[in-house]
Amino acid sequence: MKTKNMVLAGVVAALYVALTVLLQPISYGPMQVRVSEALTVLPFLNPVFIPALYIGAMLANVFGGFGAIDIFLGSALTLFAAYLTYKMPNKYLAPLPPVIVNAFGVSAYVAPLANVPYWPTVFWIGIGEFIACYLLGLPLLILLEKRNILIKNDSSS
Repeated sequence: MKTKNMVLAGVVAALYVALTVLLQPISYGPMQVRVSEALTVLPFLNPVFIPALYIGAMLANVFGGFGAIDIFLGSALTLFAAYLTYKMPNKYLAPLPPVIVNAFGVSAYVAPLANVPYWPTVFWIGIGEFIACYLLGLPLLILLEKRNILIKNDSSS
């Protein structure tokens, strides 16, 4: 990994952690809008952000209160969603993997840990992910793509 990519990955991981922790009241639990999830669209532009999001989620989940399952499984779900985002055929589908993966995957452990029903948790986490990924992330993606910023296969990386 080239120095520029390492720096970009580090910045995104740190930004993910900072946004999640600073907005902690809405970042964790069965009803959440994790604003940092807007960054999960970035692998569509450059695969260097796949491990960055994984590390960012892992560090952010340390502060969430759900323990090791959230730290390791939640982060693995972010890693999987980031990889799927990278593989999406167009920018309008790029936000979809984190919405689906987190709605169903995160709910599978958050619902029992929070002692709430699974399907309403899927709904609420899905709504939160939609807000973060489509209402915040997609405009970010469009802006970065329009300005040719962070684009994959950038020869200057």
